[in-house]
Amino acid sequence: ARTYHKRRRTRLPEQSKRLWFHYRQDRPGTLRIFLIIDKTHSYITTKNMHIAIAGNIGAGKTTLTTMLAKRYGWTAQFEPVDNNPYLSDYYEDMKRWSFNLQIYFLNKRFRDVVEILRSNDTIIQDRTIFEDARIFAPNLHDMGLMSDRDFDNYIQLFDLMLSLVKLPDLLIYIRSSVPHLIEHIQRRGRDYEQTMRIDYLRGLNERYEDWIKTYNGELMIVDGDTTDFAENPQDFKRIEDMIDARLFGLFPPKK
Repeated sequence: ARTYHKRRRTRLPEQSKRLWFHYRQDRPGTLRIFLIIDKTHSYITTKNMHIAIAGNIGAGKTTLTTMLAKRYGWTAQFEPVDNNPYLSDYYEDMKRWSFNLQIYFLNKRFRDVVEILRSNDTIIQDRTIFEDARIFAPNLHDMGLMSDRDFDNYIQLFDLMLSLVKLPDLLIYIRSSVPHLIEHIQRRGRDYEQTMRIDYLRGLNERYEDWIKTYNGELMIVDGDTTDFAENPQDFKRIEDMIDARLFGLFPPKK
């Protein structure tokens, strides 16, 4: 993708500010224009964007989604946890309820995809549909917690949905070790999560790493073990700076 930059000075009603126009050509015939007012650090885009937060259970996705939505004025889409009719039963008997839970999540996530496509807002999403289909369902199948018949049915349904699914404009992956995930899970104290198997978490982590290695969209990785964005303002500011460079910066970020 080519990137064009143009700088211009103007006077806004309340004060003189520097305006930066960032032109990004994603593909021939498509041009996005981002306006950055750097004294107020606010952003206006001519096109809605889709930002997604990915990561294992307990990585801090909901916390980071909430903080970034507030910081940038984005619309947040959260993973259905509190009102999920299967989650408690699933952790009591994963083999019995795995297919039901994954179909529930697939249905909810596909509705989110349709809403994102129709929305005029920039949306930040807590977990993507790809994680359900490429990580959670295959992990359950490999562990013997989802039958071949149910897994094949699930994957065929997901493949039908792919025609309406596209990669987010930016995927933010929170990479965390299993001990760090367990610490977070214990700290937040959801009763149904306390019986979670460690080998289940470990299998998910391995699949996340395999998925990220082959991910071909715009990607940003946050080290969840060393970055305390919830409690340390400097850590959160570093994440802001990384996002600004990816979405609004004058120069492409270093890989």
